[in-house]
Amino acid sequence: MSGGRSIDKERKSPRESGEDSEDESEILEESPCGRWLKRREEVEQRDVPGIDVAHLAMDTEEGVEVVWNEVQFSERKNFKAQEDKIQMVFDNLTRLEHPNIVKFHRYWTDTHNDKPRVIFITEYMSCGSLKQFLKRTKRNVKRLPLQAWKRWCTQILSALSYLHGCAPPIVHGNLTCDTIFIQHNGLVKIGSVAPDAIHHHVKTCRENMTNMHIIAPEYGSSQMVTPAMDIYSFGMCALETAALEIQGNGDSGSHVTEEHIVRTVESLEDPRQKDFIYRCINKDPAARPTARELLFHPLLFEVHSLKLLAAHTLVNTSANISETISDSVCNRGGGASGALAWCVRGGETHELAAGDLPPAPEKLDKFLEDVKYGIYPLTAYGFRQCARAASPAERLAESVQSASPEPRDLETRRVVNMMCSLKPQQDAQDLLMTILLRMDDKMNRQLTCAVSRRDSAHALAGELVQLGFIHESDRDKLCRLMEDSLRASFGPAPARRPQLAS
Repeated sequence: MSGGRSIDKERKSPRESGEDSEDESEILEESPCGRWLKRREEVEQRDVPGIDVAHLAMDTEEGVEVVWNEVQFSERKNFKAQEDKIQMVFDNLTRLEHPNIVKFHRYWTDTHNDKPRVIFITEYMSCGSLKQFLKRTKRNVKRLPLQAWKRWCTQILSALSYLHGCAPPIVHGNLTCDTIFIQHNGLVKIGSVAPDAIHHHVKTCRENMTNMHIIAPEYGSSQMVTPAMDIYSFGMCALETAALEIQGNGDSGSHVTEEHIVRTVESLEDPRQKDFIYRCINKDPAARPTARELLFHPLLFEVHSLKLLAAHTLVNTSANISETISDSVCNRGGGASGALAWCVRGGETHELAAGDLPPAPEKLDKFLEDVKYGIYPLTAYGFRQCARAASPAERLAESVQSASPEPRDLETRRVVNMMCSLKPQQDAQDLLMTILLRMDDKMNRQLTCAVSRRDSAHALAGELVQLGFIHESDRDKLCRLMEDSLRASFGPAPARRPQLAS
């Protein structure tokens, strides 16, 4: 669940005018750990089946807005019957990590009332949906440029291939132009993943949905949702995006028939685009291609350039990519001579300097930023599989190890800048260590703890990884930084691990 809240078309919302009302900002509830605060202001639900209510909330740790979603079960016995399945499904969702999927942060259950609730926190998408973008666009143009359409389809299919490649596969189940979000930089994210576990035994149901033509024809007759149903819905979204609207669209109140769909497909000019969409909306689910197979369709597939491969390698392996990498920095070259590369041929060394290269048609820092945020995914290579859900026995073991109802995530962000300082404490022999971290999403983190001569930089760095404060790849660099600081204050010394507090 994600998306923008409803806005009165006749006047600006209080937020747009810069005047949040006291009623909307009132705190109604907080999470068991106290990190998320539910506000009165509601978020537009976008007809997500099973989601009863969605409120704007504040993440007090990161200082950002998130969405507080609630699923209410009609009776306690219905919840008990599905509790293990629900926990497994939501455990899988919290493990999702993909640049084109709205982040699913955490979930917990509330069984204190007669009607149990599942509450889950998702990323808040302040940008508009693809549906809103298409409505604005069709006022001025008749067709979306093919290149933009291909870029968006590639990002959506990259996310679907990731979901369907999980073990077991995760089916989105609610893919529409309303649940696809496009940001100002062209990044596309799919949200509102509505697992089948909450489609039943809840107050809301699929009969309330609009745009029924987007749902695969086999839905209802099948005992379970399948990845092929997502492909059908994706095909309909791709058609609506290519043509800006499907003739006889349900938004106008008229039923979208098969004749409307065929007429809209035939109105497209590119024969490969028609073939692509017809493959997706095949009535036989077994005949529909998978998301990965669609990425290799002649219309979408392209051999990745060396520049794109190099950019992905740099983004994925370097923890110190500057926030403002500029052409002037890159043009200085890689050494005193300014040589970027060299080779020995016939006993002579030939060098290639930055000045020998043709001028780049686009800013390098902008290109790297786009790659980093998922606008140019690598679709011709294997996809990283998401982790399976923990078994009930594993969840029990985890709960025994930690008394917290919401254990920390492993940190996925990288550190771009780090500082460490040691200062004396009043009336204490130990020193106070302060670590300042600048993360790759421009957020800052400050950690402090008391350290003595017996403390080890290696043990401290290991605990920071274990507690989810830093990425595993940043452990060695931070360890060296702390070791230098400890040696400067105490001299070399081994040790024990203290407890860190942030």
